[in-house]
Amino acid sequence: MAEHRLRVLKEARTEALSAADQYEEKRPGLGVEFLAAAQEAIQTVASNPLRWPLVVGVYRRFVVQCRFPYAIYYRVDGSEVVIVAIAHQKRRPGYWLRRR
Repeated sequence: MAEHRLRVLKEARTEALSAADQYEEKRPGLGVEFLAAAQEAIQTVASNPLRWPLVVGVYRRFVVQCRFPYAIYYRVDGSEVVIVAIAHQKRRPGYWLRRR
């Protein structure tokens, strides 16, 4: 299998850090757990990006497999995996579709 480069859009990084801050306010350490789960999800996607289904156009979704209700939305551009959003699954669906 060809190796893919990984690129995380600035907006996706900001979303992850904002969610982590919110979790940290709820309980110390929870934000760190969220970031670890998000990082693990991103690495899983990067290791085999075509494994998860297309959900909208060229975008795929990987649901974070833990207690956090988040999904990683991404696209595969040739040899590059682009993480477009780290999005809460129940809030503002599709808001990230205009990102490049």
